[in-house]
Amino acid sequence: MSQFDLTDDQLQIQEMARKFTADAITPNAAEWDEKHIFPRDTIREAAELGFGAIYVSEESGGIGLGRLEAALIFEAMAYGCPSTSAFISIHNMVCWMIDRFGSAELKQKYLPKMISMEHMGSYCLTEPSSGSDAAALKTRAVLDGDHYVVSGSKAFISGGGANDVMVAMVRTGEEGPKGISALVIEKDMPGVSFGAQERKLGWHSQPTSQVNFDEVRVPVSNRVGAEGEGFRIAMMGLDGGRINIGACSLGGGQRCLDEAIAYTKGRQQFSQPIADFQNTQFTLADMETELQAARQLLYVAAVKVTENAADKTRFAAMAKRLATDTGSSVVDRALQLHGGYGYLMDYPIERFWRDLRVHSILEGTNQIMRVIVSRDMLRQ
Repeated sequence: MSQFDLTDDQLQIQEMARKFTADAITPNAAEWDEKHIFPRDTIREAAELGFGAIYVSEESGGIGLGRLEAALIFEAMAYGCPSTSAFISIHNMVCWMIDRFGSAELKQKYLPKMISMEHMGSYCLTEPSSGSDAAALKTRAVLDGDHYVVSGSKAFISGGGANDVMVAMVRTGEEGPKGISALVIEKDMPGVSFGAQERKLGWHSQPTSQVNFDEVRVPVSNRVGAEGEGFRIAMMGLDGGRINIGACSLGGGQRCLDEAIAYTKGRQQFSQPIADFQNTQFTLADMETELQAARQLLYVAAVKVTENAADKTRFAAMAKRLATDTGSSVVDRALQLHGGYGYLMDYPIERFWRDLRVHSILEGTNQIMRVIVSRDMLRQ
């Protein structure tokens, strides 16, 4: 065994996630996509395996694994459905924020039902007027006795309308990142409402909507961390979130590469399988090489996030950028190798093409990933 091999425990975790995916996700994913079905029961089955709280501490009821193990799980589930795997990954990020920065009271109040995914969590940072410039958010929380009064809107919220708990970044102080705090807001608190479901290119197996806060009274005890720490907490959450979404791209890319290998072996043109043509072979070789390279970088970045390494943010950004760009590129070439059939919903390729496209936008655009990396390089 070399330092680059997975351990026996990691291989067992990977195999468990792969088996769950093959049994519960892959056979149903096309229907979820076509009919816009949010698979609550399947998601809760995943939680029974511990996948609702992968890196929540064992003391709080999670399974206390590292970010590499989480990446293995999300990569495996994305092989069946990137959209569903990504939703579970976002829920994990929310649980981790509460576990890592919340008070004992807050953890006891929310985590038990979130760990089982009886209650589902959403991460609320983006707003209609602040995407990449997240620190310019306008949702305001004004202190009134032992409550904050929250007003504003959040955009593109995964789970919007189906979620039960949201960790929302709100402005409690000055302009800029130091004036932002994190609050746990419940779906049923008076003043919380949701916009219409967004009509999306992909990610059809999870709901997405705007979330509106109209003078919502949120107990001060629902604050995650200290006042003014919200932006730092949000960015720490995104270090892991970028690993997770990169892993989802790797899983989707691997599925489409496997489909392309099988298809090109069976598809005959000019009296021979198209896999026999050197152009096809070179394309498959490049797809495999690029996926493996992206995978190795992502696994290294995952370990750095677990170990809180000084360069974890740079590596998470590099890994997210490379894995999501590579995943989409591999799927695009898999579609091309399928020809006209790849464009049909009878084959899974077009679904992965649609689902993976958003991965280079969310959790920080890939352009912002380049900003993070270059700033860190030039700072030294």
